[in-house]
Amino acid sequence: MTTPPGTREEGQGRWLNRNVVGMGVTSLLSDLSHEMGTAVLPSFLTAMGVSAAALGLIEGVADGVASFVKLASGWLADRTGRRKPIAVGGYFLTGGSTAIFALAFGWPLVLLGRVVGWFGRGIRSPARNAILADSVAAESRGKAFGFERAGDTVGAIIGPLIAVGLLGYLHPRASEPSSPFRIIFLLTLIPGLAAGIAFAFLVREFPGPRTNAKFFASLKQLPRSFRHFLVGVGVFGMGDFAHTLMILAATELLVPGRGMAHAARAAALLYVAHNVVYAGASYPVGALSDRLGRRGLLALGYLTGMLTAAGFVAAFVWHLATIPYLLLLFALGGFYLAFEEALESTITADLVEAEVRGTAYGVLGAVNGVGDLMASVLVGGLWTLISPAVAFGYSAAAMLVGGVLVYRLR
Repeated sequence: MTTPPGTREEGQGRWLNRNVVGMGVTSLLSDLSHEMGTAVLPSFLTAMGVSAAALGLIEGVADGVASFVKLASGWLADRTGRRKPIAVGGYFLTGGSTAIFALAFGWPLVLLGRVVGWFGRGIRSPARNAILADSVAAESRGKAFGFERAGDTVGAIIGPLIAVGLLGYLHPRASEPSSPFRIIFLLTLIPGLAAGIAFAFLVREFPGPRTNAKFFASLKQLPRSFRHFLVGVGVFGMGDFAHTLMILAATELLVPGRGMAHAARAAALLYVAHNVVYAGASYPVGALSDRLGRRGLLALGYLTGMLTAAGFVAAFVWHLATIPYLLLLFALGGFYLAFEEALESTITADLVEAEVRGTAYGVLGAVNGVGDLMASVLVGGLWTLISPAVAFGYSAAAMLVGGVLVYRLR
């Protein structure tokens, strides 16, 4: 009989097993699709005359929807003991969502596409993370989650590069400015739907623990240490703006000297660099946390996020619109995201028992989603109503407080 993933026999020395590789491949394809669209979305909205406040609203509302879906889907995964069908359905929803942007002539349809995509993310994430946590031994979780995040960000490198290449080819042949963007959005269907197929065929789900507790009873089973951890995560999340705002910031800073077409391509390439750092750091961060502990490393990542936001304050105040400086900021943004994505999920698995782990991931997603909603709406609103420097200044302050709270956890 095959030994189920998550047992001591499966986990010892075999953390890079079929499930870990399968989820890495799935994440690569899914993020390739998502980031193809994300890399050009701010420039697409700028071409249609949409403001930073609208972009912040789009990202924030989508994150908010995902957060509450995660809360429900995580509990449902624990209740039924069947996580794989939930994850597969979520990947298919996300894979088809970016193509909706191709039909947009204003921000409402972009919002609809983003909400559908984040609804799919909300369904799949707790179930996928719970399967991943059960697929390896506890002492190897950092490596497994780091590997999955690395696969995700390899896709996030390839996707924007494809988008930039397509922009360069399509712009000279376009009949109107938004046409190249619409073609790119439609092409995201290919890797997006392939991600759902990959998860369905490559990932195995073995019978796991189930909980018969009702929703609120499951929430009460979450340990106090995990609830304290969520406070720091939530405060940091209130400043953790959507990184599409970084692309918009680079575009606005570069347009006066380079023009829209060159600024859009440069901003997308900077985002590629962001994702290269994210991909390169994800596995080492996870592996290092297995040896040194996770709390201090996560606090360090949060501090790096604060420095990223502060760097954008300086860019707008002192007009630092040079490629090397912006490259440094995008690299810092990718670096802190590697800490955040790899370690928040791993710490959750360390703090919570297996039978309510799906619920815990749902709660973590809800806290992050509410924080992201507030961050994106506030940063976008402050940007439009006052200035980008004030917007990023608020973000830096919230990130600093969140890092201090996580570091002080015991």
